[in-house]
Amino acid sequence: MRAPAEISVAVEQGPVELSSGRLMFVDEVSGRVASVPLTDPSGPRRVSSLSCKRFFTAGGQGLCLADASGPLPGSTAVFVDRGLAERRRVEVDGVPNRAKLSADGRMASWTTFVTGDSYAQAGTFSTRTAIFDQQTEAYASNIEGTSVAGMKTVNDMNWWGVTFAPDDRTYYATMSTAGKTYLVQGDAVDESAKTLRENAECPSLSPDGKRVAFKKRVPGDGARPWRQHVLDLTTMVETPLAETRGIDDQVVWLDNDTIAYGLPGEGIWAAQANGEGAPRQLVPHASSPSLVLG
Repeated sequence: MRAPAEISVAVEQGPVELSSGRLMFVDEVSGRVASVPLTDPSGPRRVSSLSCKRFFTAGGQGLCLADASGPLPGSTAVFVDRGLAERRRVEVDGVPNRAKLSADGRMASWTTFVTGDSYAQAGTFSTRTAIFDQQTEAYASNIEGTSVAGMKTVNDMNWWGVTFAPDDRTYYATMSTAGKTYLVQGDAVDESAKTLRENAECPSLSPDGKRVAFKKRVPGDGARPWRQHVLDLTTMVETPLAETRGIDDQVVWLDNDTIAYGLPGEGIWAAQANGEGAPRQLVPHASSPSLVLG
């Protein structure tokens, strides 16, 4: 991805590593993974040689979802170490969309957009969402066959936006069917799930495991009809965030009080998870934020 010529950012020399306190992201000028210290997110960035559409880090490693090389559309899920050196890769159908790791890095998931499904109507989309266990190497390349309690598994089900709980088994995701979206809680071992609520997409579990940030469709902006909310998983009470622009992203938690997200052309922003305050820009000309912990 190449940005317009008038866009420029300050770049400093130095290695791009998964060092504690560094905010990782995809640099919109080069399309490569870059980083800044969270203490100075708008300052000079370090840019690596690793090109990705989405990047996420957890457990001392990174997951890069990139365009596949070759004439046909496709994706490559690349696992990298602390120095961003490749450890393994998985070739995937479809266009890169979402990427996530569990807190300890064991579990990985990615979502791609695909075409050609017989149930995909004109103007809609179809997804492929995978879950990969790096410890056992169990690989579900498409979790559409997951059994959902109280629902018949039908061929128009789409899944996307997985986020993992600390037990490396429980996950939350979006499932759509019959024109509706649902927040589901799934079990990656027995391939089962249950719905928690309607109208929820791209969940992201808080570090303490008590809340889920998600995007919700609201009336108004037809092009970007989503607003970010935070759902308390105990009370099922949702809180709208102060960000009123349409955010088509799977947000990340910087800590238990703050989420971050990308806005096309606007960079990476942060907002308080309690709905108070005002959004603030963290990194210009950047997307796909992810904070290195530990």
